[in-house]
Amino acid sequence: MPTELDPMSQAPYNTSMILVTGAAGFIGSNLVAALAARGESEIVVCDRLGEDDKWRNLAKYELADVIEPEELLFFLEDNDGGIETIFHMGAISSTTETNVDLIMENNFRLSLDLWTWCAERQVPFIYASSAATYGDSTEGFDDDGSCDALAKLQPMNAYGWSKHLFDRRVARMVADGAKAPPQWAGLKFFNVYGPNEYHKGGQQSVVPQIYKQIQETGTARLFKSHNPDYEDGGQMRDFIWVGDCVDVMMWLFENRDVSGLFNCGTGSARAFKDLAEAVFAALGKEPDIEFIPTPENIRDKYQYFTEANMDRLRSAGYNGGSTSLEEGVKRYVQDYLMADDPYC
Repeated sequence: MPTELDPMSQAPYNTSMILVTGAAGFIGSNLVAALAARGESEIVVCDRLGEDDKWRNLAKYELADVIEPEELLFFLEDNDGGIETIFHMGAISSTTETNVDLIMENNFRLSLDLWTWCAERQVPFIYASSAATYGDSTEGFDDDGSCDALAKLQPMNAYGWSKHLFDRRVARMVADGAKAPPQWAGLKFFNVYGPNEYHKGGQQSVVPQIYKQIQETGTARLFKSHNPDYEDGGQMRDFIWVGDCVDVMMWLFENRDVSGLFNCGTGSARAFKDLAEAVFAALGKEPDIEFIPTPENIRDKYQYFTEANMDRLRSAGYNGGSTSLEEGVKRYVQDYLMADDPYC
């Protein structure tokens, strides 16, 4: 579309820019890759790049602009009328972060500011929630977005609470008939794995951690079970290939009549032992797994089972498939972790 001139700021803008926050992060950079593959050329990214190799997550793609989070709201005001869609993936995602004020500033306050901006200007808004909002899973994993259902959930850490608080605020505004974006969707991501998570260190998914263990020692280490209902390594998670998460976001991008809070998982829990064996298989090695005690400081709060209920997303019309754990792990190991260039 043609470039126009904002008479207030005198800053040029394009009327079809797509903004991705957290764009240099794990899921955000995979989304940027998909948008670029779709032919989108006006992609604006917002993130902190820091002093490490996080920039490599974006290095292969043409970008219209790179914005620091502190400048984001100023950028939006300067480009009022030029943004087509906002994908809000940015957040402090570490479950061990202890500065709750910082978490709230990034995960709740900024999200609310972006919601308000999109509502006022009628811009679609797709944001990252988290399965961490479910807490200890006492209430199950049903993505009921009603105020009453959300009020029953009790996240177990500040990260999960910050995401949950925003989900609840959205639910309240929608229930009260407050002005909303023309399309909005929150995605409760489960255990996502795939390329471009290398900057996350100890917060990476289990796949690259096990891959590194096998490469260094020949053995994979998993937590012992301290629950009689689960064998060692039998603790279960809903592991989802990052490409499947991106497929859901791209479907929402193309189906503007769909709004709501949705789980983003496979709907099928798998054991950590299955995942470790899949890494060995991708490397062409026989499994050699050592079981170590779960650290005592997390033992009482350790979750033994997560599994997304995917009925609501399916009912909304999404019919995309899920990559099997074995195929996803094989793709990750052979196409990325073993490659000279591990970035997507």
